[in-house]
Amino acid sequence: MRSKRNVRWAAIPIAVAISIILAGCTQAQLQGFLPVEAAGATNHTDRIIGLWSTSWIVLLAVGVITWALIIWAAVVYRRRKGQTGLPVQLRYNLPIEIFYTIVPLILVLGFFAFTARDQAAIESDPGNPDVTIEVYGKRWAWDFNYLDANVYSAGVQAEDNGAGTGSIDEADLPVLYLPVDKKIQINIESRDVIHSFWIVDFLYKKDMIPGAHNKMFFTPTKIGEYEGKCAELCGEYHSMMLFTVKVVSQDDYDAYLESQRAAGFEGRLGADYDANSNLPGVGPAPEHESEENGE
Repeated sequence: MRSKRNVRWAAIPIAVAISIILAGCTQAQLQGFLPVEAAGATNHTDRIIGLWSTSWIVLLAVGVITWALIIWAAVVYRRRKGQTGLPVQLRYNLPIEIFYTIVPLILVLGFFAFTARDQAAIESDPGNPDVTIEVYGKRWAWDFNYLDANVYSAGVQAEDNGAGTGSIDEADLPVLYLPVDKKIQINIESRDVIHSFWIVDFLYKKDMIPGAHNKMFFTPTKIGEYEGKCAELCGEYHSMMLFTVKVVSQDDYDAYLESQRAAGFEGRLGADYDANSNLPGVGPAPEHESEENGE
């Protein structure tokens, strides 16, 4: 009878604490502290949020059970007044050993299976993209080639605004425009070292490796402005390698492309501008003039 009372008194504080924590959860906490804006940002983000949040729920349940067992053992089997010596020592307990071997194995296999399923869906090429954009990472900025429209945007590195606060002027950041509800294919290239293309609220990133040709596929489903950055340490000004993503209507997207064309940014900033000249199959950078002049 005493042992049942001890278990009950140990479980009550745990249940109360969990109830209080869950009652005070914000939307970000319910999403596993992922950005609130990520929900519905692309056709993949809800899948990623679901995998991440479910994993945390499972792990939290494992943690609660483990903590409860520790507290229960500490309370029920504590030394009581008048007791001396050590309790009976057990060397092996086969059922418990089977339990703590099988359960983690099931958890690991389950996490692997669901992760592999979702990653395969995210990485799969849906074919027939509505928009194909080539992104070049360079120390320490970005070039965007809108291949379907044959226009480009050349980015420059973020600069401190001089206010002494370490902040930057976001208006000068490179901007990547995407039309909403259109299938996007991003061709990912590097001009020099390894970078990583990361649109934060899209919850996915892809390495930019010199000589490799990676791709991303997604459909932006929510109009808005999103932060982008390099997620791979690439040198002294890695932290300033930032960009902005604007998901806009098709009309606004077309208007932006025409504004780039009217400003003379027609053509493609290709591999001729790469800093690397010693990759397999790549010779010294040729002498060339601006592509928009057709030379």
